Amino acid sequence: MSSNRWLATGNYFTSYREEQRIFFTSLDRAVMGFFLLCLFVWPIFIDVDNKYMLVIDNILVAVIAVMGLNLVTGFAGLISIGHAAFVGIGAYTIASFSRVLGESHVLLTHAWPVMIIISGMVGAVFGAIVGLPALRLKHLYLAIATLSFQMIFQWTINFMDFFNQGQTISVGRVAWLTGTVSRDQHYIFWYYAILVFIVLTGFSVRNLLRTRYGRCLVAVRDNDRAADAMGMHPGFTKVYAFALAGFLAGVAGALNAYIYRGVGVESFTLHASITYLAMAIVGGLGTLHGSFWGPAAIKVLDLQVEKLAEWSATFLPANMNLATALKPLSFGLVIVLFLMFEPRGIANWWRIFRSYVKLWPFRY
Repeated sequence: MSSNRWLATGNYFTSYREEQRIFFTSLDRAVMGFFLLCLFVWPIFIDVDNKYMLVIDNILVAVIAVMGLNLVTGFAGLISIGHAAFVGIGAYTIASFSRVLGESHVLLTHAWPVMIIISGMVGAVFGAIVGLPALRLKHLYLAIATLSFQMIFQWTINFMDFFNQGQTISVGRVAWLTGTVSRDQHYIFWYYAILVFIVLTGFSVRNLLRTRYGRCLVAVRDNDRAADAMGMHPGFTKVYAFALAGFLAGVAGALNAYIYRGVGVESFTLHASITYLAMAIVGGLGTLHGSFWGPAAIKVLDLQVEKLAEWSATFLPANMNLATALKPLSFGLVIVLFLMFEPRGIANWWRIFRSYVKLWPFRY
């Protein structure tokens, strides 16, 4: 590397320690710091309606869930079609405490960060259990195994009285240093809370990928037999990949429960699992920042489709529900187009843009 970390024009490393840095140059570190500062400051200057604040919160929750899915599918190469079930496990962990202790119990309202971590741990346990078939199964067979877990989860929630047979289970309002969070401040409070979780999770995943355990994920994805020959343990790697994915999904589910102040099974169906997989594909499998691009793109697409349906309702017959047709059409079309023309997702666009900026005004 150049001696001047601000003016470095190439990545010329002289040691493995230099190559493993999170930020290669001081400019990268400054840009990231400025970007994080903007994320934390903009709600102070821009007044956003609760409807759109809820959309932003949903995007941030999906980012955490897709990070977990990217670990198991993008980096480890293991297909998971039951990711929404892991998210549901985290949400129903909060719901279980609410049923047993009461929705306004101090553990739920004041110790909510601890409850979120506990939900993640429960998700990790179930993730490790579901990952056990990966010791013997791969590809389509593993996908069917995760799909079976999704079906078992939905059946259990729908037929157990403890979970109110899939109907909504209420969760109380949380408290902060200034007291109970009011209704007007609910979504903005959770925006900051989720943002903190995302920053911690993002740096944790980035650090994980720098370690030998992160390299094991990529090695097993590329060729598990070669990884085994090099002294890695493919079985252990696959199980802890599912466990990590379950932990992040459980955290996302707990945050979802607190945002909506309730838990219902309709948020964790097979359609939700397919949506998470689509977010990972559109964002870019096997890339950390693809976990941010995908949820944002899919959620914004849904919002624009709703606006288009509302606009078309002004001149179309009342019995024609255009939104019902447009949502699945646009959703499927986007996935097919990305798989055909940009299989590496939006993350590849970002890579091309960064390369262009870095090399400008030269073409090569």
